[in-house]
Amino acid sequence: MSPDMRTEGHGPTTVKIIVSGGFGAGKTTLIGAASEIEPLTTEEYLTEVSDGIDSLAGVERKATTTVALDFGRLTFRDQQMVLYLFGTPGQDRFWFTWDDLVVGAVGAMVLIDTRRLADGFAAVGYFEQTGMPFVVAINEFDDAPYRYSPAEVRAALEVPDRVPVVRCDARVPSSVITVLLTLVDHALTYEYEQPRPSAPVEQPHAV
Repeated sequence: MSPDMRTEGHGPTTVKIIVSGGFGAGKTTLIGAASEIEPLTTEEYLTEVSDGIDSLAGVERKATTTVALDFGRLTFRDQQMVLYLFGTPGQDRFWFTWDDLVVGAVGAMVLIDTRRLADGFAAVGYFEQTGMPFVVAINEFDDAPYRYSPAEVRAALEVPDRVPVVRCDARVPSSVITVLLTLVDHALTYEYEQPRPSAPVEQPHAV
């Protein structure tokens, strides 16, 4: 068992999962859909202060943004496992929080919005650099102009073959749970060649 998978006595295994991705990719929605508790969010309304900083191209109807983290919990009683979900902020000015949020995490989900596909590069690169197991989840927005296949997203974002790339709907609990189980299975079964660095990794860069 991974040292990051903790048990308390004979209780369930607790697993910390990071939900990451670009601005407006659906991280808060995803955690809210999967969480069995009222999720903790740190959303603030977008204001004129963010004009010229946060691009709303492709997500023009977005009115709020996560400024610290989102948190939710999901229990799999049949597998004696509890997932703690931590969502990262998407804008680059809040990326300094990532190094603290990922401490103790078993793996990460990188949520992709195909309307803003290039926003996925930073998160993919970050988790590649840390050596943390991760999966790429394509959030299927209704108004996306084109449905990209997992193979197309893999090629566009240069995602390594060992990393699962799957479709999901961040609004649908069953869809989110399928991705989370894929991530847990990937984290448990894949043996990474390089150990995680002890020092903080370089912060992701905007594309």
